[in-house]
Amino acid sequence: MSMTTTKGGKGKSNGQAKAGVMRSPVFAEVGLPPDPDNLYTQTVDVMLHAAELLGVPHEVQIILAQPKNEIMVHFPVRMDNGDYRLFKGYRVQHNNALGPYKGGLRFHPHVHLDDVKSLALLMTMKCALVRLPFGGGKGGVKCDPYSMSPAELMRVTRRFCAAISHAIGPDYDIPAPDVGTNAQVMAWFADTYESLTDSNRSSWDALRVVTGKPVEVGGSLGREKATGQGVVDVCVELLPEMGINVKGMRFSVLGFGNVGSWTARIFQDLGAKLVAVMDHTGGIRNDGGIDAHALAGYVAKNGGVDGFEKVQAVTGSGNKKGQGATKISANEFYSTPVDVLVPAALEQMIKPDQAKIINAKVVAEGANAPTTPAGDRVLMDRGIEIIPAILANSGGVTVSYFEWVQNKSCTTWSVEKVDAELNRLMVAAATRTKMARKKYNTDMRSAAYIAALEQIGKVYAVRGIFP
Repeated sequence: MSMTTTKGGKGKSNGQAKAGVMRSPVFAEVGLPPDPDNLYTQTVDVMLHAAELLGVPHEVQIILAQPKNEIMVHFPVRMDNGDYRLFKGYRVQHNNALGPYKGGLRFHPHVHLDDVKSLALLMTMKCALVRLPFGGGKGGVKCDPYSMSPAELMRVTRRFCAAISHAIGPDYDIPAPDVGTNAQVMAWFADTYESLTDSNRSSWDALRVVTGKPVEVGGSLGREKATGQGVVDVCVELLPEMGINVKGMRFSVLGFGNVGSWTARIFQDLGAKLVAVMDHTGGIRNDGGIDAHALAGYVAKNGGVDGFEKVQAVTGSGNKKGQGATKISANEFYSTPVDVLVPAALEQMIKPDQAKIINAKVVAEGANAPTTPAGDRVLMDRGIEIIPAILANSGGVTVSYFEWVQNKSCTTWSVEKVDAELNRLMVAAATRTKMARKKYNTDMRSAAYIAALEQIGKVYAVRGIFP
């Protein structure tokens, strides 16, 4: 495939030059419509482009282009007022050539099958890139967890677990938290699954069916901050080569949930300065620095960053007491000058309009697929580096693997060991990506997929395809 060169000397294929063009004939072969606005076809397109560069066999490409299993369920739940509501849930199992399916459970009003399929494919790529013995899966329930009482949320969780219990298992498919779910939801889920197992003799082993559990029931130390920690570990490894010193750098965060808040807190503790934050409630800016720890506490109580600009006791990160922050618009957030922008919210947040005004040297994708292909092209054409999600966002599944190992071996790791092992695997994955980028003269996103596909290709070459 012929190559062109982007600004700054970063290679990209001619196939990326035109938005909305699905390059591979595999789309027609496996029955995927070439819809440039569909998240799943976008994700498959990126994967197949990398597969072309690497020379992945055709039979492996068609296997990876569609999930192995797509499960859809509907289940009734009694609400607090006595009425019953019917909920829709999904579990997509993309590929298990490397090991059991692994992936989060999302509770969100806009959960959609194609989005879940895309996230399952991304999990396959993440696990392969980091060399975890897992395949990719993802699940979700179409609901608004924040509008439900704790009792209603528990019943939704337990009924969803019961609905898909036949299709998961501690050595077959292991869910974890994602958007709208947390350790408590995982505890309810694990307890429900354990009650459905054949024998109480294996009850504790059955709790391995999910990761991200509370520490009291087999969760791992360091799991809550794992994804944010992984973002930071990868950035610490890659940013110096991009001319950025983490100590003293300016950064902004889009989305201040688990991933965004932990990324900000850990960066701040390393000497970086958080200058702008935006989430679904609004945006704030302070060039003197926003205290990430104080903001995390505020968001935990208030549900978002809106109103933090009125807080007059912001300290840390160079702030003077009483300085506060300024409320800003979405355009002002994106155009705030920073060294690193961390999108850590939902998918497809950075489209061409946002990409044109982003004032950052590097975009480190803390969320899954936060940049659309069209937005991606704009960023690359402007010479803005992108650290892709399958690399930057893989800390969560990595520590989930550690939790699974601890449960399986009846051991408990210290947080120091968790952090050290996480750092080792993140640095190794970043190194593989750098090597693939240099070898294939391509962009960072394609390089990360190539490094992942190398592992998957080797496994299929050894295992073969039945029969």
